Amino acid sequence: MKLAALTWVELRKLALRPRTWVSVALLCALPVVVAAFLATSELAPRPGQGPAFLSAVLGNGQLYPAAALGIVVPIFLPVAVCVVAGDAVAGEAQAGTLRYLLVRPVGRTRLLVAKLFAVLAFTSGAVIAVALVSFVAGTQLLGTRPDALGTTTASLSGTSLSPQELLVRTLLVMAYVSVSMLGVAALALLLSTLVDSPLVAALGGLALLVASTVLVGLDAASAVHDLLPTRYWLAWVDLFRDPVLWTDVRRGVLVQLGWAGVLLAAAWASFTTRDVTS
Repeated sequence: MKLAALTWVELRKLALRPRTWVSVALLCALPVVVAAFLATSELAPRPGQGPAFLSAVLGNGQLYPAAALGIVVPIFLPVAVCVVAGDAVAGEAQAGTLRYLLVRPVGRTRLLVAKLFAVLAFTSGAVIAVALVSFVAGTQLLGTRPDALGTTTASLSGTSLSPQELLVRTLLVMAYVSVSMLGVAALALLLSTLVDSPLVAALGGLALLVASTVLVGLDAASAVHDLLPTRYWLAWVDLFRDPVLWTDVRRGVLVQLGWAGVLLAAAWASFTTRDVTS
């Protein structure tokens, strides 16, 4: 079976699983709930006060998609990605269909690549869904407060961004957040090729998340801070500065590509040499 056809099959399987849509719905619901609380409560600082980005968001709901992605990035999005990646191969093994699937003229490398594409598609789709839902929630609940000409919104540096510039920067944030999930997704996929339990594979990916988060906050581990997969997850904020501060963004991309390259190579070596009995 050709890679394109195999990828389509995997994407179709992913789309037909209720768990996929429940995960995306929960990811989208959280920013909506937060926006509702920000709009109706006095807990949030007033526009112009408090953290710069929060103040900017409260002043213009068009910035809320980026803030919403910041809400789901630390925990909720990685959990969803780990569940999908951990189920990719281990789910087939647990169901007893992996051996029969490999009997067909599929090829283990092509199957693994198709599984990877499905995981990446889920990640990108979830990010897009959160951004779109959050844009509607932000503009409706937080409102928009453009300048006197009605054409600009403020950056974190206090300068003005046109609607086109705001759109480009939001798209960059979406791309950066998607790339930021590569490390945990690659580890969960690797573990999915080693074990027959999707739960174990997903928990392994989450273990990397927890360990990295703990080490980032540990001064004794400062020597490895820049190599940790969660170190630059929030660097997307720099995309809303004027001019954009690219240093941490570039580092974040390189760190994720490095983790993904090593872990996916290990996943390929594991899966192509594995004795499949289930």
